[in-house]
Amino acid sequence: MTLRSLTFRPALILSALLATLVLSPVHAAPPRKAEPRPAPAPFSYSQSPAAMAFADDLASRRDLDPAWVRAQIGAAQRVPAIIRAITPPPATQPKNWAAYRARFIEPIRLNAGQRFWEEHAATLTRAEARFGVPASLIVGVLGVESLYGRHTGNFRVMDALVTLAFDFPSVHPRAAARTEFFRGELEQFLSLMNRSGRDPLSLLGSYAGAMGWPQFMPSSWAKYAIDFDEDGQIDLFNSPADVIGSVAHYFQVFGWQSGMPTHYPVRVEAGRTDLDTLLAPDILPTFSATRMQSLGAGLEGAAAAHTGPLALVELQNAGAPSTYVAGTENFYVVTRYNWSSYYALAVIELGEAVQARVEAARNAPR
Repeated sequence: MTLRSLTFRPALILSALLATLVLSPVHAAPPRKAEPRPAPAPFSYSQSPAAMAFADDLASRRDLDPAWVRAQIGAAQRVPAIIRAITPPPATQPKNWAAYRARFIEPIRLNAGQRFWEEHAATLTRAEARFGVPASLIVGVLGVESLYGRHTGNFRVMDALVTLAFDFPSVHPRAAARTEFFRGELEQFLSLMNRSGRDPLSLLGSYAGAMGWPQFMPSSWAKYAIDFDEDGQIDLFNSPADVIGSVAHYFQVFGWQSGMPTHYPVRVEAGRTDLDTLLAPDILPTFSATRMQSLGAGLEGAAAAHTGPLALVELQNAGAPSTYVAGTENFYVVTRYNWSSYYALAVIELGEAVQARVEAARNAPR
């Protein structure tokens, strides 16, 4: 072999290596799966100086055990889903009364409402006699609020109230006022739990902290809930009698007038009805029937003879012509449960539809 034959030839060696790679099967190691990243630990409000300072102040003002208050608030966790739920969506979706109504005046609620009414007819009658509030209104509220106790919320009330008391979304147009509101509700809730001896962390409610069949906020529970079954305790989760009596009491306190309709039909005609003037007070009853008629609103029969103030209530229909009713002082009372004319009319119409079913069943031939 000559010295020349031993000369290093990089090009030939590279070619041979490439050929080997092409002709030989490749057994590449499978790629390693990425390890799932652990979810971040929930934020506990024991880490929040503002929450702990609030706890100490609350305990002092309410004469509660400071260690107990700090423990309850400190055990609450920040829930991002609650913050998302309370954040107003972009105002791109037009209001639609027809669609809103269809969510509640539907077979499931009608059937459940009829069963509820028939099962608790005696209690509804007793509440109506004591408070003057019709059974149909009570049934309508409970159907819209929780489908007669089926949907009372899946969030811990403590998590909801503490999250909204200390992390209310700053993008909300009323963030400062709502923060104070939820701090007040948190105070009411802890005071209520302390008096009743219940574990504050055991109760579930809505993302806003509303509780039980009637979805009372803690301040409403403290002011309006009553022991209507007279068993020595108020239970809006398990006692239909307490639920019925508490809703009726709520409306009575807010000024329900027995025997007064909630609203009347009204005709509104383009070019004839002065909508700017009639809609200016929103849903606050302001106009006499005579004044409404002078402004071009068509009232007939009992509506024209109504002696109290009325409001022209507009419910928009997403581009279609709006629905209008003439709301009475009792209509306004219903909106004190939820400050929405859409909510109020849905409650009223659901209750009336359930009542019609109950009466039809009673009068059906046997």
